[in-house]
Amino acid sequence: MIEKIPFGRTGHSSSRTIFGAAALGAMKQERADATLAKLDHYGVNHIDVAASYGEAELRLAPFLKTRRDDFFLATKTGLRSKAAARDQLHASLERMQVEQIDLIQMHNLVQPDQWEEAMGPGGALEALVEAKEQGLVRFIGVTGHGTYAPSMHVRSLQTYDFDSILVPYNYSMMNNPQYAADFEALYVLCQERQVAMQTIKSIALRRWRDDDPEKHFSWYRPIREPEPLKRAVDFVLHREGLFLNTTSDASLLDAIFAAAREAVDAPDPVALEADALSLGVEPLFVRDVSDDVLLKEA
Repeated sequence: MIEKIPFGRTGHSSSRTIFGAAALGAMKQERADATLAKLDHYGVNHIDVAASYGEAELRLAPFLKTRRDDFFLATKTGLRSKAAARDQLHASLERMQVEQIDLIQMHNLVQPDQWEEAMGPGGALEALVEAKEQGLVRFIGVTGHGTYAPSMHVRSLQTYDFDSILVPYNYSMMNNPQYAADFEALYVLCQERQVAMQTIKSIALRRWRDDDPEKHFSWYRPIREPEPLKRAVDFVLHREGLFLNTTSDASLLDAIFAAAREAVDAPDPVALEADALSLGVEPLFVRDVSDDVLLKEA
């Protein structure tokens, strides 16, 4: 089974590989049910979804009807005003047919103007705090894409005591000195405060190109080769306290879960660099050039 560790200070021991339910977004219910059946097989007990993940919340509802207590359930809102975030949270509860969500997260809160709105008077944070007081959610987190995510999360944690954060983390991103420094500062802060750290884009190879022949099941082209994929997973899980949120490409779930279930090897810089060169790995995000991202994943 995949290792379980404390999810920050929530009191829950979560599987270090978290199921990214964006994979369910475009599925029919029958296939979604079969995908969710994999979670028990690998010992995954934490589900991460979002209001913006297509039909994913709806696909979870039949599963959660009988299994709600077996899983830590997280969702997200990308809306920034109090009223809009409140309404979207209530819609998520209705779509999943649950009375309470374990973790509600402000989705991709990295743009300064959006940050000011969401964190300020009449902003989304007020709605989420009220929902916590009402017992609709238990914990509150924040997520981010792009190279500014770690530094913006530090700012967020200095303003409100969030229970979790989510950032990109992989070999190519950590080869960027500025990103690595920002990540390390965030890591130290989260360790000190027992804030859960979720990571995304572990198996990202590069952005899609117009001449790529494969079907696009995630917004980036993933690493599919077994050994490089295993090294990419180990790169995340070897770091103490990190969680790996899985890709929206459901065809790779078994490979990721299987890699996470095996013994974790220490990162080998030579092998990782060889993978990057042979596969053509490129950073998904380049500061002030390609920090934008469609909200299709965690």
